[in-house]
Amino acid sequence: MNPLEQFLADVIAIEGPLRIDRYMSLCLGHPRHGYYITRDPLGDRGDFITAPEVSQTFGELIGVWAVGAWTAMGQPDAFALVELGPGRGTLMADVMRTVHKAAPAFAAAARLHLVETSPVLRVKQREAVGEGASWHDRLEDVPQGPMILLANEFFDAIPIRQFERRDGAWRERVVGLADGRLSLGVGGIVPGTMGKDGNILEFAPAREDIARHIAARLAAHFGAALIIDYGHLHTATGDTLQAMRSHRFVPVTEAPGESDLTSHVDFEKLAQALGESGAVVAPGMTQREFLLAMGLEQRIAQLQGKADAATRATLTRQMARLADEAQMGNLFKVLCVTSPGIATPYPFG
Repeated sequence: MNPLEQFLADVIAIEGPLRIDRYMSLCLGHPRHGYYITRDPLGDRGDFITAPEVSQTFGELIGVWAVGAWTAMGQPDAFALVELGPGRGTLMADVMRTVHKAAPAFAAAARLHLVETSPVLRVKQREAVGEGASWHDRLEDVPQGPMILLANEFFDAIPIRQFERRDGAWRERVVGLADGRLSLGVGGIVPGTMGKDGNILEFAPAREDIARHIAARLAAHFGAALIIDYGHLHTATGDTLQAMRSHRFVPVTEAPGESDLTSHVDFEKLAQALGESGAVVAPGMTQREFLLAMGLEQRIAQLQGKADAATRATLTRQMARLADEAQMGNLFKVLCVTSPGIATPYPFG
């Protein structure tokens, strides 16, 4: 057993099996042994790779979108440019590099706020974006006012709850002990009548709480948010909880704290929470649709025009990774959220 597994086993022995959301919270955020507390998980030497790490064009196109959002807001002289879960800071660095060239007034007005709990990643982010940014543990700590918010692969790591239909009844899925090791199981019966045996339902109240807070800020001050993550546009049953280590899937109870735990984002539920709290939510689209509409092919062609053969081939592979239907293009979805009364930024409006 690693130290976190021993800690979890001790907690279970005293308190009983852990709900999935608590298990995820401890695996990812334990103050000494949590996954995001102890390591940089990104890149070829890490456990997974995100779109900003695939190609600079991803951040460039989001920078162009952000300028459109700022224009729709009336080009305020000062606004918070917020990123939730900024990874190594690559996305924000690419956004700012793009806008410094293309829209210097936007760059001058932007006040960078990065919401990050990992001390390891905060160091990487400071290296990427410089000392001018402010760091926060929670979105609630970002000052009020006009805001453009970016959340790329943030919501997938927010803890979820799972319920499984067994023997004609719904039971909450839990992590307990079997022969002294962590094991997935189910707890007592919970209310519910619909469904078939074997069905699994996922709920993410913590995600929806964050969405409501975003929406409340947008309802109070002009702004826009762009949410990009893997998931589904419409609510469906199924088990999407997964653990990733060294770019391969592993059991979710294996070596806790040493692999990334995530689940697919239910964009329908997320949009509902955003809308109920006063924001305007545009219909979602795939990452492929978004990037192609924003000019991915044209930007790649522009870069290839100045490149040697090897670089051109690399750029082609990067574009395929981001936008091909069989890769990130269809798996990832994009949601645009705005304040009431402002135009929805292209390509959603």
